[in-house]
Amino acid sequence: MTRWTIRRARRLVLSVAVGACALTATPAPAAAQAHETEAAASGYLNLHQCAYYASSLDDHFSTFVTPSGDGRYSTGTKRSTTADTTPDCGPGNGNHVPVPLLHGVRALNLGAGRYLNLQQCDYYRSASTDRFTTLVTPSGDGRYSTGTKVSTTPETSPTCGPGNGSHVPNPGLSASLPLDLTAGRYLNLHQCVYYSERHASHLTSVVTAPDNRYRTGTNVSDTADTRPVCGPGNGDYVLIPLLSAAKSIPLS
Repeated sequence: MTRWTIRRARRLVLSVAVGACALTATPAPAAAQAHETEAAASGYLNLHQCAYYASSLDDHFSTFVTPSGDGRYSTGTKRSTTADTTPDCGPGNGNHVPVPLLHGVRALNLGAGRYLNLQQCDYYRSASTDRFTTLVTPSGDGRYSTGTKVSTTPETSPTCGPGNGSHVPNPGLSASLPLDLTAGRYLNLHQCVYYSERHASHLTSVVTAPDNRYRTGTNVSDTADTRPVCGPGNGDYVLIPLLSAAKSIPLS
């Protein structure tokens, strides 16, 4: 072969090799992008908070998903393409009645970040052994605010309002749960409701707090949960299955 022919042959080999590399390298970014699109959450998580009170017992309690056994304490929590602005709450049972001042709804844009920072704030009044929980800031009383949000960063400490001086924050049952929205297709909210016969008092937990006797199974997963996972309570406050529930919410 002449030198000119050899040089030409080398250029052809190099051109074919580069072209082959380009063909094998191109699909990788596209596949990664497709995976990210599949995992991303979209729309709004409309988190509805419904508060109930029995004056005869001086007893508050809250629901965030409709109880499995008693729809009179229903909520409108759902994923939607539109943002809810008004809480949707059941009528109660005639003894425990709705407290609109402590109702609330938070429309959380699921596309705003990787983490749903679900913040539970428990408030307690020692004089009557009464307590209630907020996950979103009540529409009528910001003193019981929470820091629940969607963000690019995980938050491990809750931001809770100061209460009203009578009902004050209870750190033992307050917590923040950063849920990775890319970890699965479903947000599984587990609501665990407890009752103390001795104190005539309810307690609601959705996020596992320092006192994990009231732990819950709230998670993000590829599996849709149908039954709540709840701690046993402390022996005084015992689990009430009728008011407990798991709600599985598709994230996209």
